Amino acid sequence: MTSAVINDRLDRLTDYPFTRLAQLLADVTPASNRAPVAMSVGEPQHVPPEILTGTLAAQPITDWGKYPPTAGTPAWRQAAAGWLARRYALPDGFVDPEAAILPLAGTREGLYLAAQLCVPQEKAGRRPAVLMPNPFYAVYEGAGTIAGADAVLLPATKATGFLPDLDAIPEETLARTALFYLTTPANPQGACADAAYLAKAIGLARTHGFALAVDECYAEIYDRTPPAGALEVAVALGGEAPLANLLVFHSLSKRSSAAGLRSGFVAGDPRLLRAFARLRSYANAGTPLPAFAAAAALWTDEAHVVANREAYRRKFDAAEAALGGKFGFYRPPGGFFLWLDVGEACGDGMEAARRLWREGAIRVLPGAFLTKAAADGSNHGLPYIRVALVHDADTVAECCARMARILGG
Repeated sequence: MTSAVINDRLDRLTDYPFTRLAQLLADVTPASNRAPVAMSVGEPQHVPPEILTGTLAAQPITDWGKYPPTAGTPAWRQAAAGWLARRYALPDGFVDPEAAILPLAGTREGLYLAAQLCVPQEKAGRRPAVLMPNPFYAVYEGAGTIAGADAVLLPATKATGFLPDLDAIPEETLARTALFYLTTPANPQGACADAAYLAKAIGLARTHGFALAVDECYAEIYDRTPPAGALEVAVALGGEAPLANLLVFHSLSKRSSAAGLRSGFVAGDPRLLRAFARLRSYANAGTPLPAFAAAAALWTDEAHVVANREAYRRKFDAAEAALGGKFGFYRPPGGFFLWLDVGEACGDGMEAARRLWREGAIRVLPGAFLTKAAADGSNHGLPYIRVALVHDADTVAECCARMARILGG
């Protein structure tokens, strides 16, 4: 019998970070005197706002029996576009809810589909490139690679302000770039691109004819200053087609602690959105009508977001009290991760992860699982661990103190 063919592009992918973590810790028995705490996954543990369950419960049962519309409901489109306008002080109608916004079953779906949308068979006579920061969200690499592109990793280190150095991208790479994934606030480092940086990125996209996909999923979780958004920068740049080449992604997973709702959106260039809607009509994961109603209610409400943000600030206060001055601790301007340099204490993040699990029953993610090695074999993520501050402040305080004791900080 001849075996079925499998897409050989899968062989170019590394295993997903959490698969690698399970393998790393498989032979480690966690401390038995502690309740295990998963600080490896960015899954918010806050109780979702009551408006979510209340709105879901109020929807007619018959709505669960209807296929969801690919473009979303009118109420949802108005709510999502209205939130963008308020959050980023956009002019009326700048994001047309009928032409420039599309729902997603969580932004992971949309980020993956963006590469299927934007990567041609070749560009500039060569295999296309998909740019992404290094460290990177694994979906970026998977999407670009399966679409037939080269995943080009741009170092985002302390020396570059934890964002890619846009001036360091070679012209020959830009010429064959089809898509650039840019994350702000960055995951895992929490760095936020300012307006000048975003303007330069948009300019590169338009000069070299590629799509800029700005992943802003952590934009509502910040310490002091609201991060700049690509749409507000597009307003300032102006022009006949101010949204040209631009896609922005937002989600309720972090903003509203509603990861299980699987509700996000992509907004931006109407030309790209028309093609995106066509692609998604074939690959649509779908959002049920009651979920659209709940999502619309969440995008309209700000009170729960303010409370959510304050809860994260309290957790960063707790983490700073335990880890300040240790492992290169800094208070990130956005997101809810710590990016800790444990190289001096443990040699690398993998050994730190094993030690924390064995001695403290704390699960963290090694930085090397979020980064890719350079051509010379070096990996700038090797000394780091990512710690997700998703639990309550008391748990964060206790776990961070435990980490300091175990790692000798």
